[in-house]
Amino acid sequence: MRSSASRNTPPNTSASRSSASSAFTAPHFPLHAPAADIARYRKTYSRGWDVLREERWQRLRQLGLGGETLSAIERELGPPYAFPDAIEKLGPHEVNRPVPWSSLTPAQREFQTAKMAIHAAMVDRLDREIGRVLEQLRAMGQLDHTLVLFLSDNGGSAEMMVRGDGHDPHAAPGSAATYLSLGPGWSSVANTPFRRHKTWVHEGGISTPLVVHWPAGIKARGELRHTPGHVIDIVPTILELAQGKPPASRDTATAPAHPGRSLVPAFAKDNSLHRDTLWFLHEGNRALRVGDWKLVAAANQPWELYHLATDRAETRDLASKNPEKVRDLANTWTRLTDTHRQWADRDAPPEPPANPGKAAKRARK
Repeated sequence: MRSSASRNTPPNTSASRSSASSAFTAPHFPLHAPAADIARYRKTYSRGWDVLREERWQRLRQLGLGGETLSAIERELGPPYAFPDAIEKLGPHEVNRPVPWSSLTPAQREFQTAKMAIHAAMVDRLDREIGRVLEQLRAMGQLDHTLVLFLSDNGGSAEMMVRGDGHDPHAAPGSAATYLSLGPGWSSVANTPFRRHKTWVHEGGISTPLVVHWPAGIKARGELRHTPGHVIDIVPTILELAQGKPPASRDTATAPAHPGRSLVPAFAKDNSLHRDTLWFLHEGNRALRVGDWKLVAAANQPWELYHLATDRAETRDLASKNPEKVRDLANTWTRLTDTHRQWADRDAPPEPPANPGKAAKRARK
């Protein structure tokens, strides 16, 4: 988490007017951006994902981010869901594995370079439009008094699919007639230095920086916080600062306690936020963080154990050396899973009543 006294991107006024009424698409898929924005990055990524990932890692080390280790690219790990029909529609230049860049044909390299240029253009456009909002706050004299929180919901995505209006392989990449995805090669760059991607709950799938800007309320300027946080902390943070309380309802007395923690202490001091656990379950991928220990497993795979304070990139699995720690954390994960499932079942809508007529008709058949 990084605090900032003031930083925004100057708005591109002419381009901003044309896109002011449009919502933004997450840069997972489809990759769509204005041609002029894409052109800015047309050649930026032509050296490929292997070289650029290493360069990003060196920049992160200079900034003191990401730990001490760069995880190896898992070359055989592709998208979390296999869509062979989509790969066929995307054409011969698409690849669904983060293979060495040197193994790609010139046409594949050009195609992959174009995809990352579109992704960069999407992020660039979002940054410019955020700049417009901040400039408006400044013009109103409220920028210093407004709490701004900026984060993504997960790591970069390796997903690859074709939805909606489909994909025309002959159309200009990034145009409305195309449906491209970032894919595991560039997602490995986006998630530097961590392992895996969105959908998994290894660090590459769940880690994202949080930028906090509030000059009137935060004395720190440009400081880094290593305190782990989660999106569940946003509501408690805002409630504390607004001196508010969660809205009451008829179930307030029996509702579970909010799992998040206010991030306000971390605004003033690093490592000042304490919690018992962080629990994860997504598409069968599961994890539990307790302090600096993290228990994690891909769907239908055995538990892995990492000490994040010394191995944030999850490169040294300590499960075999610490069986008791694995057992204790796994028991906690199971207990929390059962508790969350009970709450979910309690609030789930009732099953629709059976239709006796249809049941009788099926029985006659």
